[in-house]
Amino acid sequence: MPQPSRVHLINPSHVSFGVAVITPRWLFVLAAATGTEWGNPVLVDETLDPIDFTSITAGDVVGIGIHTGNARRGYEIGREARKLGAWVVFGGIHATLFPDEAREHGGAHAVVRGDGDMVWKLAVADCFAGVVKPLYEGGQIGGDKFVSARWDLLPKGKYMWASVQTVRGCPKHCSFCSVWRTDGQEPRQRGVDRVIREVVELRRLGFRFIALADDNFYPVTLDDLAAARRRTDHTRLHELEALRQERFDLMRELARLPDDLVFYTQITMEAAEDPEFLKAMKRAHIRGALVGVESVTEAGLKDVYKGFNLYGDALAARLRAFRRHGVHVLGSFIFGLPSDRENTFDATVKLAEEADLTFAQFVLLTPFPGTVDFDKWAAPRKEERVEGVSVTQHWLIPEDKRPKLFTEHPTLSLEEIRVRTQGAWDQFYSWRRVWARSKVVESLKGRLAFVLVSKMYRQMYANTGIATDSARVQRSARRARWLGMAARRLFLGSPMPDLAVPGD
Repeated sequence: MPQPSRVHLINPSHVSFGVAVITPRWLFVLAAATGTEWGNPVLVDETLDPIDFTSITAGDVVGIGIHTGNARRGYEIGREARKLGAWVVFGGIHATLFPDEAREHGGAHAVVRGDGDMVWKLAVADCFAGVVKPLYEGGQIGGDKFVSARWDLLPKGKYMWASVQTVRGCPKHCSFCSVWRTDGQEPRQRGVDRVIREVVELRRLGFRFIALADDNFYPVTLDDLAAARRRTDHTRLHELEALRQERFDLMRELARLPDDLVFYTQITMEAAEDPEFLKAMKRAHIRGALVGVESVTEAGLKDVYKGFNLYGDALAARLRAFRRHGVHVLGSFIFGLPSDRENTFDATVKLAEEADLTFAQFVLLTPFPGTVDFDKWAAPRKEERVEGVSVTQHWLIPEDKRPKLFTEHPTLSLEEIRVRTQGAWDQFYSWRRVWARSKVVESLKGRLAFVLVSKMYRQMYANTGIATDSARVQRSARRARWLGMAARRLFLGSPMPDLAVPGD
């Protein structure tokens, strides 16, 4: 007797580590959006282990979520799934930007553009009914329609941190980022009660560390409010004040949860000038934040349209403000900007240390589609090819052949930039420096967890992202797997199955 058709949801990756730091939230949100009419969906996260194609049979629906970095691997999976007779549906930021590409290279029967929370189930039903449409427009739904994740489908022992989303969209317009174009510049905030219920569910399962997977946790700055006050019409001011108050309402409720919870989020540097907001973050157990520093020089910030950031000593002082309020910063820096010089790399590491950054990442300037940088970069380069593929579709080039940098630099060779970027990772994450930074936690267990996750982070994102030697990439993946297995238990707590939602 043939098995009933099933729904598969796949997070592609060309490198598998066996363990991951943060749950890929979209996978579990779309699992919830699928419903149970066709049984529980089968979830595959290839950052853990590669897909087993024998699990896919003719008539199944295979949903593949892609961003630019994993699009090529996603297309490989889509083509194979279609050969097996499955219905193939693509979604995610990259498919939203290039729906035709997903059909041409990924064997897609359909593409879901925008938010999939509401429209995904319709696409699945149409596949099973044999009336699938080539395109489903999810749009940008309101925060009240965000779907809560199916955390009961989490594989045991695979993730260190869980993830909860509280807001989509970002009011900024950084030249290297596509979020403000794909998710919008108007923040869409989720109801406080629904956020808290999801956090409680995760703590019941034993998760202590939770990423608030937001585009920008600080969507309303003090400058925004001041500008709105100067207007004769105060309608916008009232809107911004309401958005800000919702942030404080959320943090007030997070503060009522168990003290062993640790939250981490993504935020812009302007929050450092808002002591009231930082104090509320500390009370809410928000202990860490990814801050896009990008460059330590004034010229570099102009390169990326990020003039609202400071530089030099003023930058270090502003970053230290986070630490004074108990918020540990993961600073993100970009190398390969036109203004970079030989001394930029060491100067960046030095500033990261002077600013008391707990973690740092050093990424190569890459023109991602949907960004201002990409639009300017791609126009004159359509005829440049690698392995027969235009460099303006660099994500389709095989990983081992793909350039690490795409724009000629005025003073540095591309290989010099790559090597110096690797050197910045090596400096910041040396054993001596990692152990010295581990003093931010008091217990020996905590310091051990800090060291392990620091070294794992370097293996996952430096060696596999910058290295050109495929053997080195695989060695780094194996090391990250072992480090992750050792570190995972240090981040989990005892399950709290009886934990109540505050106020219930």
